[in-house]
Parts: sequence; structure tokens; C-alpha cells
Amino acid sequence: MNSSLSPHFHKNHSENDEIRVSVLSEALPYIQKFAGRTIVIKYGGAAMVAENLQKAVFRDIALLSSVGAQPVIVHGGGPEINHWLQKLEIKPSFRDGLRVTDKKTMEVVEMVLDGRVNKKIVQGINQLGAHSIGLSGVDGGLIEARQSKGGDYGLVGEITRVNSHVIEPLLTKGYIPVISSVGSSKDGQSLNINADTVAGELAAALGAEKLILLTDILGILRDRNDQNSLIKKIRLCEARELINNGTVDGGMKPKVKCCISALAQGVSATHIIDGRIPHALLLEIFTDDGIGTMIVSRG
Repeated sequence: MNSSLSPHFHKNHSENDEIRVSVLSEALPYIQKFAGRTIVIKYGGAAMVAENLQKAVFRDIALLSSVGAQPVIVHGGGPEINHWLQKLEIKPSFRDGLRVTDKKTMEVVEMVLDGRVNKKIVQGINQLGAHSIGLSGVDGGLIEARQSKGGDYGLVGEITRVNSHVIEPLLTKGYIPVISSVGSSKDGQSLNINADTVAGELAAALGAEKLILLTDILGILRDRNDQNSLIKKIRLCEARELINNGTVDGGMKPKVKCCISALAQGVSATHIIDGRIPHALLLEIFTDDGIGTMIVSRG
């Protein structure tokens, strides 16, 4: 080292090194714990839109893979779908917060999710030296579905089966599956499915260690008007009670229900985290405090 450097530089350099070592040391037991374990990540919200957040998510996913975890990515793409519907002069329609999907809209959904959004994620991860493969729920009969009953949402699907054997060989060989939330009915009709639901059912089918939902909110708040009321950890039974008493409502309700369903089917832990925070995935998985809400079956 250059001896002419000031003592101030040496002091700062030493402090920065200590911070890095401390972070790595804190992460070590988590890296060991999750090596070889499947982590299903629902990628959505602002983290799909802002370029700096996209890059941070891709780096987090590549790092998870490089330390031996098995990340599986599930994505939707609502803003991009709306953009292309507008360009094609097709008016978007929503009912009860769900997209009404007629045949023309379904064609755009498949084009955007499978052809644009999916490949952008795959390329972003692969550029970092990881190996990801893009899939639709239609590929290999991965996601079997039926048209939703009631509500008249058009070609919107409910999952009837997830064929995890399509994914398992890819994970064994070290690939990162990136899956769009399109499924197929028995008669070969493509169906638009909620991406949170796909992530939850896929996590259950794979026996995942974790299901992580990237959102645009901190997590579950005890008081929706108080950002300081974040619930860091909660049991499944308590999560159900928060839905019943109205604490969890609106757009958070289906996300929490998705977590509850995954836990009930054997997923070890579920997380709702704020994807607007750079490297939110690593902060939640590899630090003692985490940043969002973890929902567990018990304990």
C-alpha cells in the first residue's frame, strides 16, 4: 500500500473493510442454510419498471444462484400489457381489480409476457454470468388451468395443477427458471392467471423453502396509515385473523391469502417485501433483521 496515503484514508478504508466483513459474516449461516433449497420469487411492481431496481433484482437472483440456492422467478407484467394494448388501440378493462381478458387482450398478454417481459428478465440475469431459461406456464403443461367461474372475467384462469417435473431437471442442472403467468386449459386455450397465485402454487408444488413476493409496500402494516407499524414476523393463524378483522384488505389481501395457501401446502416460510428498496431480496434472505414481513406456519 502507498505509504504516502493519509491516516484518514487508512481509517476509512479499514472501517469499510470491517463493514464488508461483518455483512459477509452475517450472511454465512443463511448461505449455508439455503444452499440447495428452492426459493420462489414473484417479481413485480416498481422493481420491474425502474432500471436501477431491475438491475439490483437481477444481481440478487444471480448471487442467490451462485451461492447454491435454487431461485425460481414468476412474473406478470401489467404496465407493459397496458402499454401495448394502448398502442394497438385496445381499451383495457378491469372488474374487481382483475383484468377482463377477451381473445384480443389474451393475444397481447401472451405476446408481452412471453415474448418481451420474460426474455428481458432472462437476458438481464444471463448478462451477470448466471444461466436462466424463460418459460410460459403453457410450456410442457407446466400450469394447467380452467377458466374462472363467476365474475365474467373472460380468459382468466384458476390453477388446477402445477406439473413441477417440468422445472425440477432445470434446477438440478443449475438453471434459473423464469416463468410467465400464463396457463393452459385442457382444450388448449391460453389463460391469464394472477402471478402471485402462480408463484404460490408453484412454491407448494416444488416444496420450496421460501416464497417471496416483491411488492410496492413495506409489508403487512398493523396500521395502514402508519409506516412504522410494520409486522416483521407473523404466524399463519395470525395472518388469517388480520384478514378477518380487516387489518389486511385491498390489494394486500390476495397476497396474504397466497402466502397462507403456500404455507398450508408445506412451504416453510413466505415473505412480503418492498421491491422499491435496492437489493431487497438479499436484505430479506441474508440478514438477521430482514426488511419485510415474514409469515410462517408456527413459531
